[in-house]
Amino acid sequence: MKNIYLDNAATTPASKDVLDAMNPYFGEKFGNPSSIYKVGQEARLALENAREEAAKLLGASPKEIIFTSGATESNNLALKGVAFHWSQALNKDLGLDSRLRGNDKEKDGNGKRVPHIIVSSIEHHSVLDVADYLEKNFGFEVTYLPVSDEGIVDPKELESAIKENTAIVSIMYGNNEVGSIQPIKKLSEVIKNANGPLQGQTFKRSDLAAPGIVFHTDAVQAFQYLDCNIDDLGVDMLSLTGHKFYGPKGVGLLYVKSGTKFLPQQQGGAQERRLRAGTENVPYIVGMAEAMKQTSIHSTEYSIQIAELRDYLIKRIMDEIPEVILTGPKSGDERLPHIAGFIFQKIEGESILINLDLLGIAASSGSACTSGSLASSHVLTAMGYDDLLAHGSIRFSLGKMNSRDDIDELMKHLLGIVEKLRRMSPIK
Repeated sequence: MKNIYLDNAATTPASKDVLDAMNPYFGEKFGNPSSIYKVGQEARLALENAREEAAKLLGASPKEIIFTSGATESNNLALKGVAFHWSQALNKDLGLDSRLRGNDKEKDGNGKRVPHIIVSSIEHHSVLDVADYLEKNFGFEVTYLPVSDEGIVDPKELESAIKENTAIVSIMYGNNEVGSIQPIKKLSEVIKNANGPLQGQTFKRSDLAAPGIVFHTDAVQAFQYLDCNIDDLGVDMLSLTGHKFYGPKGVGLLYVKSGTKFLPQQQGGAQERRLRAGTENVPYIVGMAEAMKQTSIHSTEYSIQIAELRDYLIKRIMDEIPEVILTGPKSGDERLPHIAGFIFQKIEGESILINLDLLGIAASSGSACTSGSLASSHVLTAMGYDDLLAHGSIRFSLGKMNSRDDIDELMKHLLGIVEKLRRMSPIK
């Protein structure tokens, strides 16, 4: 039985080039990059070379790159770091700027100003759960932006949501479930305008005790297919993780634009310019930089190849299986090349996955079983689908190893699985 892997949005295998680049730093070049002797300085050189490579590919300066354990840590560092810095800066010695005293809704029970955080309602949980944590434990304000039925944020909704105490906006570049690509450049223009004169006044946000609004994007699913040049995007912070583009798991980065103020969230050492304590994971950082380089070389080629395969998959499923809904954008230009999500009506997505897995085919579902309680996809419910429909979701995500033969093999079995499950289903 041939194994077919169609879950590349979850993770990808490390490529041979990446493994070869990493290997020396597990053995003969194993030194701690903070050590001053030769083997340590070999590791330091590799670390800084990787930083330069990552920065170059993002159009950034090396000093703007912070290496982390992955996108979850990067997202935590961005949201918590900015929000706590904003709160500290504005409330230092309770010296609140007189022009920002008025709205009691923007103060906690002690009369302190609290930061306002804006996120889209379809973010990854490493953003949504952080926002929820800050709201419940520190009283920070959070606005969850709605999305269209195709999973796209309207810049006008963002403009309406911004307040004088807005500290950070976090909107993902490409959604991991339905593949919707957000209009990041247009959203950044909204934020740039908001950082200008407020409410017709002559002063700017930068003149106030509070810092300007920081724009963060989780670009985890986007890097290998879309333009991630930070000047083009207009973002202040950007998160990546290596294992989504054929690098190792357990390593990521956070781009932080020079001048962006935030509080470190991990103490205990001087690593990463005292912005992220902990001995750097040199072999994995080297591997991630190599994966970024290889991705940049082949990005256009893979984007075209995989988008064609995605469209072939979508056409076959929609033509050959009744009562199926394609989730996310209908236009290929607004959808990530590698993601195709569907709702198979009247059945559970997990049941389809189990049957596919028995045939050696790996995919994923938009709904997840957590602690024995089935929860429907927050992405699909935010897009307007009810719980019953959302439970029938399946995501197929493609990679460079996939071919038409994989899709043809999937389609040999999928209709039969769906028909069998519908005969057994109590939903008619």
